[in-house]
Amino acid sequence: MDWPVDADGLHELLTRLRDELPGVPLVITENGAAYDDYADPSGNVKDPERVAYLHAHLAAVHRALADGADVRGYFLWSLLDNFEWAYGYSKRFGIVHVDFATQRRTLKDSARWYAEVIARGGLAEE
Repeated sequence: MDWPVDADGLHELLTRLRDELPGVPLVITENGAAYDDYADPSGNVKDPERVAYLHAHLAAVHRALADGADVRGYFLWSLLDNFEWAYGYSKRFGIVHVDFATQRRTLKDSARWYAEVIARGGLAEE
């Protein structure tokens, strides 16, 4: 979609809100990106760009938490590929691929990665 990706912007926003609205808990309600991912002939959906995007943005949230931002929740956009008002079905935001013709749902690599992050309780130490 040619949107810039800058996870540092999320950290800056969260710490600015910490300063401007002290004591207000924060919840990130939609964070995600559209990429040109597809199911390969074996049915796998590799989306390394989305994994990198999510990793960078979750790391930014972790940095903001360490810097005192009261972040209470983070919601990924989106679970399923869906209809986008400006782009119809041409852009895929979900971590679950939807074959719109058959309605078959397939976990993308990003869904598996995100499940591991959740099971671990956060990003792996690096």
